Amino acid sequence: MPRKTLVLATLAASMVAISVGAAQARDQINIVGSSTVYPFATVVAEQFGRSTDFKTPKVESTGSGGGLKLFCAGVGVEHPDITNASRRIKASEVEKCHANGVSDIIEIKVGYDGIVVANSKKSEQVKLSLRHLFLALAKDVPDADNNLVPNPHKKWSDIDPALPDQAIEVLGPPPTSGTRDAFNELAIEGGCKTFAHLAALKNEDKSRYKAICRGIREDGAYVDAGENDNLIVSKLEANPNAFGVFGFSFLDQNADKIQGSLINDQEPTFDNIADRAYPLSRPLFFYVKKAHVGAIPGLQDYVAEFTSESAWGPEGYLTDRGLIPMPDEERKLFRTNGESLTNLSM
Repeated sequence: MPRKTLVLATLAASMVAISVGAAQARDQINIVGSSTVYPFATVVAEQFGRSTDFKTPKVESTGSGGGLKLFCAGVGVEHPDITNASRRIKASEVEKCHANGVSDIIEIKVGYDGIVVANSKKSEQVKLSLRHLFLALAKDVPDADNNLVPNPHKKWSDIDPALPDQAIEVLGPPPTSGTRDAFNELAIEGGCKTFAHLAALKNEDKSRYKAICRGIREDGAYVDAGENDNLIVSKLEANPNAFGVFGFSFLDQNADKIQGSLINDQEPTFDNIADRAYPLSRPLFFYVKKAHVGAIPGLQDYVAEFTSESAWGPEGYLTDRGLIPMPDEERKLFRTNGESLTNLSM
């Protein structure tokens, strides 16, 4: 064998050995993703660490989009094992995963959550409609002649005299957040569709429809407050005139300080979200890298803990943190998917 070929072969063998050694060295599950799913995943990780011989998993809040980007970057010890998401993985993200060798993905739906528009209990509880939210936060809105114009509304009362006579200031998640994606779709687009001429655009020009019906204004009325929902809660305490957008669990855990606005006359409560009466309800997920099962100690055991009735069931410890359980049959389906390592089907 030529010397150059021999050197390259030896180097390749050394790199494989280093990779294997590193894989053996990592004995802690690495989880990234959604800030909404983060509190639930943290509680499960702590319970898992206490009740098994495995290390407590490392859980990071990176946002759904950020987590999926890290998750889909490749297979190996340097990449996360699980990513949490407050929206379903997109087909484009699955393609990126496959392009980087992440070909087998296990999808676990966790339960349901509601997106709340909350303010301090020092202020009055507000009744909002989806149309109100669109007119308050969309980048472009119809004028009196139904022509699209840059959003001119400075105060809530500019939209409806029944709303507070105060500046529109909404603290919410960034574009990398699944909560932001869901809020844009459920709230902003939901309000946009109440205008017949804008709703008609969906069949005429989908890209323009999406730009109008999901575009958020960038003039300071909507404030990108990052992935830390607890920080938004503290800012609402400091500023009674501001509103915050985040998951129901953060409202549930801070009910002594903040209150959720009624949306289309529906209050963000456990029961209203469970039966989907509350219009800003959405499912939560996590995704497991099948190639890491067996290589990272305890990975499938963690999935089993999360999908156990004692965790995500109607009387489980996650309901105490604000998770809205799935119906019995749905829980059974996703528990089975976790046990059998069933690949994602889009």
